[in-house]
Amino acid sequence: MASSGVIDTDSEDELPSGWDERVTLDGKVYYANHHTRVTQWNHPVTGRRKVVMGELPYGWEQKINEEGQVYYIDHVSEKTTYTDPRLAFAVDAKQENDKTVRQRFDGSSTALHVLQGRDLSGKYAIVTGANSGIGFETARSLAFHGAHVIMACRDMKMAGKAANAIKLERPHAKVETSYIDLAQLQSVQQFALNYKSRNCPLHMLILNAGVFSLPYTLTDDGYEATFQVNYLGHFYLCQLLQEVLTRSAPARITVLSSESHRFTFLSTDTSLASQLSPPADNYRAMLAYNRSKLCNVLLSNCLQRRLGALGVSSNVVHPGNLMATGISRHWWPWRILFTLVRPFTKSMQQGAATTVFCATARELEAVGGHYFINCFSVQPSTAAESPEMQDELWAISEQMVANATTLTEKTGDCRVNWRTDPGTVTHHA
Repeated sequence: MASSGVIDTDSEDELPSGWDERVTLDGKVYYANHHTRVTQWNHPVTGRRKVVMGELPYGWEQKINEEGQVYYIDHVSEKTTYTDPRLAFAVDAKQENDKTVRQRFDGSSTALHVLQGRDLSGKYAIVTGANSGIGFETARSLAFHGAHVIMACRDMKMAGKAANAIKLERPHAKVETSYIDLAQLQSVQQFALNYKSRNCPLHMLILNAGVFSLPYTLTDDGYEATFQVNYLGHFYLCQLLQEVLTRSAPARITVLSSESHRFTFLSTDTSLASQLSPPADNYRAMLAYNRSKLCNVLLSNCLQRRLGALGVSSNVVHPGNLMATGISRHWWPWRILFTLVRPFTKSMQQGAATTVFCATARELEAVGGHYFINCFSVQPSTAAESPEMQDELWAISEQMVANATTLTEKTGDCRVNWRTDPGTVTHHA
């Protein structure tokens, strides 16, 4: 092994002239000095040792030629190189077995940035509300990296256009659309039946769809629409797909919420059902939205308690403040506000970053029960962390599903019975 002399470089990670960075077949990075013809494990500038981890980036393949040399083919760009593409994402060797969750990304990171170097081939993902906004960028980013993405949408015309847009950019992307209307629990049930009939695994369930500032509306099931679309429909979907998720473990559920969950609470002094789905004379659009987002945090934490031991982790995400998505379309003052603040908010790619991080990051394998902002875990509201409120919400949600109008003629084939002890689930055909 050799050491270097005086090094003239602008970056501590930049290699000096005559040095080359390489990697062994077992992922250890080493450095070759072409002047002295010696190699060493330590970086000639920083002295640190590095390793490469995980799979090759999507589209790459490792080959060995007749002389025994390892080379790499990028089937996307149709290029060949002798340099391991994972070198671009090498980490310090001491981090190889370190399970500490560090902040690698921030509010300016994009979903595609989060996925750099990843290959999600063979992974199946469902994204609700994927035809536009954050949901579309989430689906697009996962598909670009090899995942098989089911875009679960109510507007199939828009969904078809969105899927075609992804395939136009990446002709080999595995994306498809499937109808779901969260405002009708029978539709949620049918979506789950259709998916289960395929006998496909499910590694990522991303509960993204949502509405905002709706006028008072009752769904076909008899519940206030904001509550049902943002929360109850997703709750039921999790119930129906839990068997597929546990069979596919390790699997992850990612629930979209909002910082607005901090500006409300649910009281045990009055009927929980009347707070969640109030009558018209007690309806406030913003309050309904805030409560639905609090329900989403409670749901994610309860899912983690019930499914974590079965290999299914659940985390909840705040994507960003006042993002210019289509969620503001139902009331013109909100459209004006969202238009005015748009230059100061995240792009849709940035908004999707935390969702994609929670759904795919290696350091979050088997890690759940967290609330993430800008790809970093923070404390949710005190109300969201109450196990008692989580269980009470769960119980009333099961009762509301059982009483849903569109399901009264349906029996059996997709009903789920969850035992009260966390971590244990039974499915009844």
